[in-house]
Amino acid sequence: MGKLQEFEITLKNNKVVYGPGESISGSVKISTAQPIQCKAIKVNCQGFCGVTSKANDTAWVEEEQYFSSTLSVADKGTLKQGTHNFTFKFLIPATAPTSYEGPYGRIMYRIRALIDTPRFSKDYKMEKPFYMLNNIDLNEVPDIHEPNSSSVTKNFSYMLVKNGTVLLTTETDLRGYTPGQVIKLSTKIDNRSGKSTGYVVASLMQKVTYRTKKPTHDLRAIAEVEGAGVKPGKQAEWKEQIIVPPLPQSSVAGCNLIEIAYFIQVSLKYPETLVTLPICIGNIAVDPSRRAAAKPLPPIPAPRNAAYAPPTSPSPAPSPRPAPRPRPRSMLVSPSAPPAEPDGMGGEGGESEEIPTKSHSQQQGGGPVPVLSPSAFSYAPGLAFPQRPNGTNASDASAPLFCLSTGATIPFFSEGNIAPIPTSCSLILPPDYQSSAQPSAPPPSYEDSCTNT
Repeated sequence: MGKLQEFEITLKNNKVVYGPGESISGSVKISTAQPIQCKAIKVNCQGFCGVTSKANDTAWVEEEQYFSSTLSVADKGTLKQGTHNFTFKFLIPATAPTSYEGPYGRIMYRIRALIDTPRFSKDYKMEKPFYMLNNIDLNEVPDIHEPNSSSVTKNFSYMLVKNGTVLLTTETDLRGYTPGQVIKLSTKIDNRSGKSTGYVVASLMQKVTYRTKKPTHDLRAIAEVEGAGVKPGKQAEWKEQIIVPPLPQSSVAGCNLIEIAYFIQVSLKYPETLVTLPICIGNIAVDPSRRAAAKPLPPIPAPRNAAYAPPTSPSPAPSPRPAPRPRPRSMLVSPSAPPAEPDGMGGEGGESEEIPTKSHSQQQGGGPVPVLSPSAFSYAPGLAFPQRPNGTNASDASAPLFCLSTGATIPFFSEGNIAPIPTSCSLILPPDYQSSAQPSAPPPSYEDSCTNT
């Protein structure tokens, strides 16, 4: 072991997650077998962000520092044989952003201790990371209580000569969620064609942008649900739920190099149709009781003489419309047989059905959606979780079902020393934001086109 037998940094109460504006304190423990000459013993508290253009590379292309404070706990002298403890305390700035770890960038915080020895001697260094969590209250986000919906109409051709139309409408119950909550998704498909649609897929997408000279966009699917297609001339509704796993916040306030966004993406395999709904991920759930009440209308001012109220005269009845003049026979169009519509064109009168779910990425073996372990969220205050019913295996309660790192996020702590596991998810092409967000108007019927002059 040499002269130095023990060199360790311990945080007070073993706390590893802090909030902006808090103080972080602890001690440095040094045990020596022989006296060590030192110029100084210093402790540094640092927070910074670095991004790169290569995955899992620490040679940062861009960096920004949030704070760096150094404290000298011992001056020049001899560190005698035995055990020594040096205490430290730092104040974290209120503008420090939330910790983040991704393949192309990190927001990191750490405590570093240094034993500075004389020239030609070996310096001793020790480092301990800690994490920042800046809570986001979803109730402060505008229109967070309102349902989120969008629709698109897709016109396509099939069998070379036939045309079809598919109307895809998607809606979520809220616009913001916290880890552990369930996204209630409702999708309606109106197949106004003679061909069955492909299967429908709903995905919870995460898009992280790393700001460099050439920005890097990391887009991945966090969770996916797949449903069956819709038969010709049918209207179908698909209702599903997506549980929100541990994810970093939608907004990394105070950081200029990393941006995080989430959205629900619903797509059809055939015809290729896509709808996106942006959502917000925070730490404090939406409270329906905090919804802003509608502003009442201003009262009508009373007349100066309240004892006298002039009689209200009834509004005049509208004059009857004149009867339409008959058109001469020469202006009437004698319609021939209407053109035959493609087989299965149901239009607006199609039969309605329910779409079954084929697969769910958050279910194992077709079972129910797993219950989140409270220990996986021990770092975030104010989160509520469903209680396990009586008679369940108590040993499963401590199992962190979502302790691994989903997408790009900070490690989530649980009982025991469990290292986060990065996901190996292939990248997905960005959604087509140029598609219309509103359905187009249907064409006039054959009878209307014949009666118009």
